[in-house]
Amino acid sequence: MNWTILHLYPELMSLYGEYANLSVLRRLLEELGDTVTVKTATFEDTPDFAGVDLIYMGAGTERSQKAVLTDLERYAKELKQAVAGRALLLFTGNAMETLGASVTDAAGKVWPGLHLADFTTVETDRRTPQDVIAASTLWEAPTVGFMNKCSVTSGIETPLFSALSMGFGNEAEGGSEGYAAGNVLATHITGPVLVKNPAFLQYVAARLYESRGAELPVLSEDAPWRVHARRAYEVTCAELSDRLGK
Repeated sequence: MNWTILHLYPELMSLYGEYANLSVLRRLLEELGDTVTVKTATFEDTPDFAGVDLIYMGAGTERSQKAVLTDLERYAKELKQAVAGRALLLFTGNAMETLGASVTDAAGKVWPGLHLADFTTVETDRRTPQDVIAASTLWEAPTVGFMNKCSVTSGIETPLFSALSMGFGNEAEGGSEGYAAGNVLATHITGPVLVKNPAFLQYVAARLYESRGAELPVLSEDAPWRVHARRAYEVTCAELSDRLGK
């Protein structure tokens, strides 16, 4: 199959190496014999959502997030149409906040969101850099990662993660986290979350195949990079679980 991925604002919204999420997804799909084209859209570009299979945006500074939100708001209609079709959307880090109705910054200014969901976000003066262990609503394996947020997101009824045994959720310590509805997946977990979590990566790949009316082919568990990824995941789970038990 041929896949087209659109990476939004990689120059500003890849604060923790989020570009690696697309690198590992591309590697998995190419391992299956597929062809993957990754397009980027920066401030100098008009995003082209036509024929796109996956739309991705990662984390940025609070300032970068507002700049991107203001720019992307001009294309909100086209973005919604793509997602209402068959395009899968994955936003990580504080890119997630842009999908809601509004973001209120620490100074009290309200920034209109993209309105792909009804939730709202309010920035606070409390920053919570934490490791995360999350229980997904969509796959069985725990998800691990890192979060560095200074906000509270309210009004989410369909979270991506039902609860966090470690970390601050949408509204509270240990609470539900992220957002998942239709073709929209979002989490405040930053960095290469797909690299760290083989089950999350496989779920995204399976959703892409599902959008074409197909099932994800059986993946080789013996591929060296997949073996290393699985071992790294197991080590991280064990280390975080040990910390949680202390």
